[in-house]
Amino acid sequence: MRGQLRRTLLGHSAVPRLNRGGDRQANAALHRIVQTRLHFDPRTRDYHERRTKAGKTRREIVRCLKRYAAREVFHLVRPTQSCSPS
Repeated sequence: MRGQLRRTLLGHSAVPRLNRGGDRQANAALHRIVQTRLHFDPRTRDYHERRTKAGKTRREIVRCLKRYAAREVFHLVRPTQSCSPS
């Protein structure tokens, strides 16, 4: 079931979510990245303001920011394919 979307009801809208039973250290690191960006990064603060005006809650905004941060981090740490000499 890993990677499948789960639906949870928040109010009247169904919100898709990934499995919450993931790597806690990775989640904690993403949380720190997002909190740091919210305090210091002007682009992230602008994003937060726009989403707040659009009616999103802080929890929803942080969830989106974690998703963006996870994509960035994944591309930085994924192994690259190296050509082995033949």
